[in-house]
Amino acid sequence: MTAIAILLLAAGASARMQGRDKLMEEVDGQPLLTLMCRRAGLTGLQVFVTLPGPSHPRAAATGDAIQVPVPDAAEGMAASIRRGIAALPAGTESVMILPADMPEITAQDMLRLAAHFGGHDSPILRATAQDGTPGHPVLFPQRCFKALKSLGGDQGARSILKAETVRPVPLPGRHAVTDLDTPHDWAAWRQNR
Repeated sequence: MTAIAILLLAAGASARMQGRDKLMEEVDGQPLLTLMCRRAGLTGLQVFVTLPGPSHPRAAATGDAIQVPVPDAAEGMAASIRRGIAALPAGTESVMILPADMPEITAQDMLRLAAHFGGHDSPILRATAQDGTPGHPVLFPQRCFKALKSLGGDQGARSILKAETVRPVPLPGRHAVTDLDTPHDWAAWRQNR
């Protein structure tokens, strides 16, 4: 496999969780963040995970993933993306960006997206639900790294997605669009499992 890195975004504040940390919620007997780092690691690709800081409770839940502190995490998702891209080693040809609060994304889903990467001239690859609804992860070729490093605010990479060719890659069911931001989201998801 060409030099693809996985960047798990885990520096957010869980602001809508009413005092709980969504990434430390238990899934299959372990914190969600541990599960997502483990799944990313199963791909054989290099895994980076952004965190609010090295002393944050999440830091103990990342397994073998390379931790990337985001001291300016309060700014929003762009700070995580900027710091994550800056941490990638030279020679990285693309980065698969995935918010860590998506418990249905499997190692196979990540590998499916990676398998569509066509090298330097590859379009951006964006996972979709089976019905075509755009979701995550999103795989950006190296030519997008400069733009990713200049993002600001909490909009993520929407501006880059609008400016580039994006190829959809369907994943099973609603894997690509299931993210859990509130206690209600968690309760409903657990009930439907």
